[in-house]
Amino acid sequence: MTTITTTEDFVLRKDVDGICELTLNRPRQYNALSMAMLEAMLIQLKEIEKSEHVKVVIISAAGKAFCPGHDLKEIRSQRNRAFGEALFAKCTEMMLKIRGLNQIVIAKVQGVATAAGCQLVATCDLAIAADHAKFATSGINYGIYCSTPAVPLSRNIHPKKALEMLITGAFLSAKEAKEEGLVNRVVPAEELDEAVLKMATTIAGKGREALTIGKRMFYEQLNMDLEDAYTYASEKIVCSILSRDGEEGLNAFAEKRKPNWDK
Repeated sequence: MTTITTTEDFVLRKDVDGICELTLNRPRQYNALSMAMLEAMLIQLKEIEKSEHVKVVIISAAGKAFCPGHDLKEIRSQRNRAFGEALFAKCTEMMLKIRGLNQIVIAKVQGVATAAGCQLVATCDLAIAADHAKFATSGINYGIYCSTPAVPLSRNIHPKKALEMLITGAFLSAKEAKEEGLVNRVVPAEELDEAVLKMATTIAGKGREALTIGKRMFYEQLNMDLEDAYTYASEKIVCSILSRDGEEGLNAFAEKRKPNWDK
């Protein structure tokens, strides 16, 4: 089943077979994250959060660029503390919502992803980039240190490389981004749609409960010491075995058939 909805045209949504694609849709502004764009994204993410059908979310972008970060024209026109605090609180809310979703989120990156656009890529659970894509935290070039992008960036790649990006504004090529761990795969631009859909379809073919437990467990254990991580992981794997997906998976194994996760 396919459904297509829009949110003030800033974000387009398309749902097909458990996969939801959200498309940033300000191509003339290279998909800069204005306050309205952030609000539109949050509306969709909150709806997805409640969905029992969506297993995978793809975040893509219209036009030549993925996202250059925040809308600097908007920031310049409202350069005051109240607006700044509201804007970055809204952006943080969006990033945390992506991380907190039960669904796996994949960034589909074409063109440039800079500043908060690079932050968005780093925040997504997985990322696939076209071979011409480029990544940077370029705020430093305009006298602004990319503090908020630094948070997920430093958790994706080596701290020394992250700091180099943050204090130089230098670009990473798609190949370098893969080598540093910012993206999972790099493919020719003409193969980007197919590669992302293939990954999304593979993930959507897994059990919903297992994906939810797995995503939460993965991020929770990252900041634990080894012993606590094993204790937490043991608890979660027992929960997984005792879940409906665990029951169906074990039955399917014993009966030598494919699992039916909709049972």
